Amino acid sequence: MTAAEYNQCVDKFADGVYRFILKNIKNEEHARDIVQDAFAKMWEKARDVSFTKSKSYLFTTAYHTMIDFIRKEKFKEDIERVPEAASVTDSGYSDLKEVLDEAVEKLPEIQRSVLLLRDYEGYSYQEIGEIAGLNESQVKVYIYRARVFLKNYLVKIDNVI
Repeated sequence: MTAAEYNQCVDKFADGVYRFILKNIKNEEHARDIVQDAFAKMWEKARDVSFTKSKSYLFTTAYHTMIDFIRKEKFKEDIERVPEAASVTDSGYSDLKEVLDEAVEKLPEIQRSVLLLRDYEGYSYQEIGEIAGLNESQVKVYIYRARVFLKNYLVKIDNVI
């Protein structure tokens, strides 16, 4: 990959990678750091990465960097565990987007990631498998389970009201 092709990748894919990471970790600063790290890793491997595979390489690298970050944060969170009931609010108002975001947040990290890659970023099952290191049938199972969870979560009246 040439420097011009790398710059083209930055222009084309930076926003999509950032949206994907931000949707998963909900922290703009950390999302920017992960995206920057993914682009730095791609630059280091620019000779080995073909321009046609750059998008897949970039999302794969960002995904794995994000997983490492989540694992580190989960370790910190386990130490400072707060009861989930303490975070419940009873405002009586609920926006569907907020409820959906809350439901997506409750998904296991692998289900959330593959669901976001499929439904928000539009990747094929095969591409998601390459990014997440799963086979195509595993991707389908995780997406199915995530959608079933979301459906069940959204039909509960307590979650919507």
